[in-house]
Amino acid sequence: MNKEAFYKFAEEKGIKFIENENLSKHTSFKIGGPAEIFANPASTEQIIAIIDFCNDNKIPLLPLGKGSNVLISDSGIGGIVLHFGSEFGKISLLDEETVYCEAGTGLAALCNFALENELTGLEFAYGIPGSVGGAVFMNAGAYGGEIKDVIVYADHVDKNGNVGRFTGEELEMSYRHSVYSANEYFITGAAFKLQKGDRNEIKAKMDDLIGRRFDKQPMDKPSAGSTFKRPEGAFASALVDQCGLKGYRVGGAEVSTKHAGFVVNAGGATCDDVLNLIKDVQEKVKNDTGFFLEPEVEILR
Repeated sequence: MNKEAFYKFAEEKGIKFIENENLSKHTSFKIGGPAEIFANPASTEQIIAIIDFCNDNKIPLLPLGKGSNVLISDSGIGGIVLHFGSEFGKISLLDEETVYCEAGTGLAALCNFALENELTGLEFAYGIPGSVGGAVFMNAGAYGGEIKDVIVYADHVDKNGNVGRFTGEELEMSYRHSVYSANEYFITGAAFKLQKGDRNEIKAKMDDLIGRRFDKQPMDKPSAGSTFKRPEGAFASALVDQCGLKGYRVGGAEVSTKHAGFVVNAGGATCDDVLNLIKDVQEKVKNDTGFFLEPEVEILR
């Protein structure tokens, strides 16, 4: 990358960035090497400018939200990491029951905004440690609810810098899948249709669900959430447990002793540790049960 050209471009467009930013600071796994350029856009216009710059200069571009469902190589990421963070996290009401938020908004912030406005329908997302962009990308869900149940539309910029919007069936949402997970788009925001509810009831449900998370999941150790997708006809965690893999370790990576569906960073885990552990678990489960476990975590290297 021509760094001088990027410095000039970023100054002209007012884009904040960091060089050689350690990505382990931006992933829930606490794993990942440096980003050559870690850009923090504050507007859709800046995102379009970055896409155009990368296209013109043949520079790789990778979007990243809260890094809650990714595993990043220890060697890092070349080119530009487009970080959707707090500077791209505005939330507003479009009407009494519709919330719009930018892609960098944390799900916890979105859920608390809904609570403050006495809106119900997003309680299931409270405690999912991701951003709105990431949640839309993978149709995040928990405790019987999914993003597809409440989303109205999502805004994006495509790989050529064109602004667009998908709504309804165009979003192609299914289990841990959306139109975005199969194509090259940069999600910039989304609108959610909720319902008026009782503040105390909403708060009680949120407290109940976060309590269940802390009771059943290894919230005390870094992880990327559920490591494997649910195979048809079974549950990933039950299969891993059935194969006696709780506590199985490769280097610093470990199958959680609390919840077999989670691979955790038990201390100093590398990307290769996690990948090798996932491979071992897949082979053991396939040999013993016949089920193949597909990773839910997105691997970036």
